[in-house]
Amino acid sequence: MTSTGSKKNQNQNSWKGWIIWILIALLLRWQAVEPRWIPSGSMIPTLQIQDRILIEKITPRLNKKLNKHLSLNTIVIFKPPKILTDAGYSDGSALIKRVVGLPGDKIKVSNGKLYRNEKEINEPWIKEPIQYEMEAIKVPDFSLWVLGDNRNNSLDSHIWGPLPEKNLIGTALARYWPLKEIGPIRFP
Repeated sequence: MTSTGSKKNQNQNSWKGWIIWILIALLLRWQAVEPRWIPSGSMIPTLQIQDRILIEKITPRLNKKLNKHLSLNTIVIFKPPKILTDAGYSDGSALIKRVVGLPGDKIKVSNGKLYRNEKEINEPWIKEPIQYEMEAIKVPDFSLWVLGDNRNNSLDSHIWGPLPEKNLIGTALARYWPLKEIGPIRFP
C-alpha cells in the first residue's frame, strides 16, 4: 500500500512539474522571446525569405521605461504604423526593418547613399546602391527611421515615414532556420 501511495505521489509531482514548465514556456513566449518567420525579401541579404528567427521583446519595453532608444543598425520587428493599417495592413501583422535613424537625426538618401546628420553611412549589408532619392528629414521625437536591407525593394520609412517607438514588438536575436545559418544574426 505504501508503494502505491508513493507512485501516486510521484505521478502527481510529475504532472505538477510539467504544468510548471509549460507555464514558464508560455510566459517566456508571451513576454520575452518569440519565434517569427521572414515573409518578404525586404531584408535580403541579411535575412532570406522563409528564414526563422527568434526575437527578444524585453529591450524595447525596458528602453521605454528608461527613456532610452534602441541602438542604430538594430533589426526591429514592429506593428505596422497607422498609415499602413489605414491602407489595409492588418493591425496584427508584423514587419521587420533596420533602425537607421533615431529621434533628432537628419536622414537623407542621395546619389545611392544613406546620410545621417550629413555623414555618409557605411552599410556593408547593402548589395547595391539605393535607386531613389530622399530629401533630408528630421526623425521626430518618440520615433525611429527604419529601412529594409534590400533598399530598392522594401516598404519602409522612405515611403511611409517615421515609425512610432510604441509600435516596437522586439529586436532580432538569432536565426534558427535554415540549420546551416543557425546562430546570431550576422551581417553579410
